[in-house]
Amino acid sequence: MKILHIACLAGLLWLTGCATTGSTPDQASASGNTTSTKGPASPHTPVIPNGPLKPITAAQATSGEVASLSAPADLWDRIRRGFAMPDLQHELVQDREQWYATRPDYMQRMTERSSKYLFHIVEELERRGMPTELALLPYIESAFNPQAVSSAKAAGMWQFMPATGNYFDLKQNAFRDDRRDVLASTRAALDYLQKLYGMFGDWHLALAAYNWGEGSVSRAIARNQKLGLGTTYTDLNMPAETRMYVPKLQAVKNIVANPDAFRTELPLIENHPYFQTVDITHDIDVSLVATLAGIREEDFRALNPSYKRPVILAAGTPQILLPWDNAKVFQRNLEAKREGQYASWTVWSVPTTMTVAEAAQRAGMSEADLRSMNNIPPRMLIKAGSALMVPRSTTTRQDVSSHLADNGQLSLTPEIVTRRTTVRAGKGDTVASIARRYKLAAANVADWNDVRANAAFKVGQQIVVYLPVRQSQARSSGGSARASAATAGKRQAPAPARRGGSPSKVKRR
Repeated sequence: MKILHIACLAGLLWLTGCATTGSTPDQASASGNTTSTKGPASPHTPVIPNGPLKPITAAQATSGEVASLSAPADLWDRIRRGFAMPDLQHELVQDREQWYATRPDYMQRMTERSSKYLFHIVEELERRGMPTELALLPYIESAFNPQAVSSAKAAGMWQFMPATGNYFDLKQNAFRDDRRDVLASTRAALDYLQKLYGMFGDWHLALAAYNWGEGSVSRAIARNQKLGLGTTYTDLNMPAETRMYVPKLQAVKNIVANPDAFRTELPLIENHPYFQTVDITHDIDVSLVATLAGIREEDFRALNPSYKRPVILAAGTPQILLPWDNAKVFQRNLEAKREGQYASWTVWSVPTTMTVAEAAQRAGMSEADLRSMNNIPPRMLIKAGSALMVPRSTTTRQDVSSHLADNGQLSLTPEIVTRRTTVRAGKGDTVASIARRYKLAAANVADWNDVRANAAFKVGQQIVVYLPVRQSQARSSGGSARASAATAGKRQAPAPARRGGSPSKVKRR
């Protein structure tokens, strides 16, 4: 019996040894504020003991070196267990701790908003073996607001610039912006952070590059190396925003680690998925989804913030997110709705450049409604190939194609306003010569003056033409033609407008 007892004890000690975790590269170098150049390691990597087994002490059992056999009480506890980045010791951290701690209402709103998304982010971080502190990064980027847009046009929880979003396959078209999509933007952000960690081998530098741009951080490191200076986060010369970036994250991490020390109360977030994905096979109205799921439309949009229009195009987004308990309700009600159409709207690819009024007439809706639905400002023409959201005919059963759903864009060009102007004919002027001089159609010149297309004009004869406002003003000021003020305004389709380069960036991502 004694032998059996010893054998059981030895087996228990062996299992306990298997549950111990070694320090990650980040933890091992925390005192030196540097990290290993290897890829991110899991904070729960098992360590197989070498040599004879030894009983663990009570201090070791509570130090975090031994993986707990019980599930975390809530999501905050789970996040704390996965902390694996070296702590930044800097006076700016204390400054930000004070800033957050003295704004309990702001902290409460921000953390409550995050409750919809945190579980998914933590799951993804653990699956990739990344530090769970990174789940707190959207607090710094956007206060966990998926609709946030910066002055530099960065968008979503993770604040992706348009070009960086395109690089990480975040679609941005007339119908949706994946930089706001919960699943897609989280995938892209973690891909980017892993890429940056692989480049710099240091989480603080990776975070600086996420905010400032990898090229900017690389150049700052190269400058310091050339001068014989240090190359850690605190050594580099950075813009003020990037200088405060990691201290902000460290401050939030410290508050989450020990909220009582900062007199902060974190709302309970259960260690359970808030939402689940649901497949859709047909284009469907957002309002109908909300009705079938038994939720408010605003709650649906909080989980699906990438949609810009009142209809979801199945070819572009074949999955939607619904609160955990409402997903089955939606599926059951959707199966019961066997008749009728699911979508009230479809997409029309405009065949030629046209006015908004003409497009509205062809789409069977008012000009005001077409402008409102497609965000078309005044005094603009709709260019050929544009994708417009228009009412769906009751007889139309075909859904929007995947090409349109993924690539549809609205392209506009300014209308050119023309004014009625009179010019005096010179010697030998004809309809054709006037048309050439002012770059007009000869048929229009003949029509405006009620003459034939091959007619000639007498010297000094007043000729009516409709010229673009800028052109007529320029000719009048130059004295090359005598113009009279016009009252009638006509609109003429202009040449395609030139598109400039990429927008200016403050956040270089």
